[in-house]
Amino acid sequence: MSADTVATGITLSNPGDTPLYGQVRVFRWDQQQGDDALTPTQDMLASPPLIEIPAHADQLVRLVHAAPRGVGEQNYRLLIDELPPPGTATTNGVTIRLRYSVPVFVEPPGPAGEPQLSWRLMKSGQSWLLRVDNAGTRRAQIATVQLIVPSGRVYEINDGLLGYALAGRSRQWQVPLPADADVGGAVKVRASINTQPAQAPVIVDRGG
Repeated sequence: MSADTVATGITLSNPGDTPLYGQVRVFRWDQQQGDDALTPTQDMLASPPLIEIPAHADQLVRLVHAAPRGVGEQNYRLLIDELPPPGTATTNGVTIRLRYSVPVFVEPPGPAGEPQLSWRLMKSGQSWLLRVDNAGTRRAQIATVQLIVPSGRVYEINDGLLGYALAGRSRQWQVPLPADADVGGAVKVRASINTQPAQAPVIVDRGG
């Protein structure tokens, strides 16, 4: 959402032959200690909060941004949970549901900022963590990540979306490197950042 946009909408479709039921909630999205953190908020409201989508029909969910515009980018997560039909009995008290988590960003006034990323590969026990620090004023959507070691070998970290490093925050992920991975010397990362190809140096921290 741009800085001067008060409301927007998301359309949910039901291509099936039976009605779908669900609830829609909005959470403020932050990152703490390298992980995502969601907290309930009234700064953005979803209407309707409970939905019933008939077979082969659509449902528009309206999002209203009720908070004052800040000086920085504001981040939210829209959680859409599928609910069982009313009166449905559960088996052993367990209900299997689908959840959709949709990022929502409210841009600050003025020119769009840019992410400023620094990368660190850290040993944690027998595993490796890839940490991204974003000192910029815009989120970084990180995808299609590869690590390149001095020998020229390329380690594929993931082939799709890895996640986000929010503006002014840090995010880390456990990465699937083999135990004998050669990560000495000048390691580089190659990734898609906000859909654009990028390459950067990686600091390697082997711990104690």
